[in-house]
Amino acid sequence: MKSVVIHAEGKVHVEERPIPQLKTDDDVLVKVVSAGLCGSDIPRIFSHGAHYYPITLGHEFSGYVESYGNEVTDLQPGDAVACVPLLPCFSCPQCKRGFFSLCKSYQFVGSRSEGGNAEYVVVKRANLFRLPSTMPIEDGAFIEPITVGLHAFNLAQGCKDKNVIIVGAGTIGLLAMQCARELGAISVTAVDINPEKLALARTLGATHALNSREMSAAEIQSALAERQFDQLILETAGAPQTVALAIEIAGPRAQLALVGTLHQDLTLNANVFGQILRKELTLLGSWMNYSSPWPGTEWETAARLLTENRLQLEPLIAHRGDMQSFATAVEALNGAPMQGKILLSLP
Repeated sequence: MKSVVIHAEGKVHVEERPIPQLKTDDDVLVKVVSAGLCGSDIPRIFSHGAHYYPITLGHEFSGYVESYGNEVTDLQPGDAVACVPLLPCFSCPQCKRGFFSLCKSYQFVGSRSEGGNAEYVVVKRANLFRLPSTMPIEDGAFIEPITVGLHAFNLAQGCKDKNVIIVGAGTIGLLAMQCARELGAISVTAVDINPEKLALARTLGATHALNSREMSAAEIQSALAERQFDQLILETAGAPQTVALAIEIAGPRAQLALVGTLHQDLTLNANVFGQILRKELTLLGSWMNYSSPWPGTEWETAARLLTENRLQLEPLIAHRGDMQSFATAVEALNGAPMQGKILLSLP
């Protein structure tokens, strides 16, 4: 089979690899149809961030069940599935309470084991979410990134009847924004420095779109004055300045969910830190996208929204292609952030 293989020096090659074999009774062989590059894959490719090399990445993928071990009794060949990349231990104190995202003895598809940027991949049964028969299988590659925002909403006890503010209009932010709109938010505001992303946010249903390069934090807060209460802010950009901005623009007793992963140290001056206290903000750390019962309501909600055609995915895709074009598009990033989802599409 063909596989997109990452080497330690940041080289991306399409290589012939043996089709993986079932090794345990709970293994499932999946024929991959669609796979997406995640922002977290970029340091694995270009900054020696993978657990080993060479490696086939890919934890955002969908495909069809080919075969499975003797313990798998609830799947059939040809079933459409999406990857649930985390494999928690299910036995630690965190797992026993349903806090699967907090398991410290986990495995992860496409990071600690071979992933779905290949024609075939073997994963555990627990790593698969069965897709509704009425949902396009290609959409299944988006379920995992959709659930990232939904997990933050779950931690905040939902987004219904709240003024949702998304700081960072990348793929995760724009998916979360659409979900908030469909799940009953009063308003949805996108904040970013990129006018093209803000224009796309408006197209995708943002109530308001504010440019934080052109507006100060005080000006943004003033623009939000009519929506200053019942705020739920998602910081999805993962930059020190956007975390500080989210705190500064927050209204009284706002909830602030920190979703983006920082790759630089965060330093808050006394004034910004004081706003957490003076505005009585609730800070929520949101890590991954799982809850109980496994893999969580996030996954059911994502599948439902996609099945009901309530989310627009096509405008979020920057590139879709076969193995070689996917590898070329990935290598061309040279460590820079994606400006839209890069998808591998297989027949």
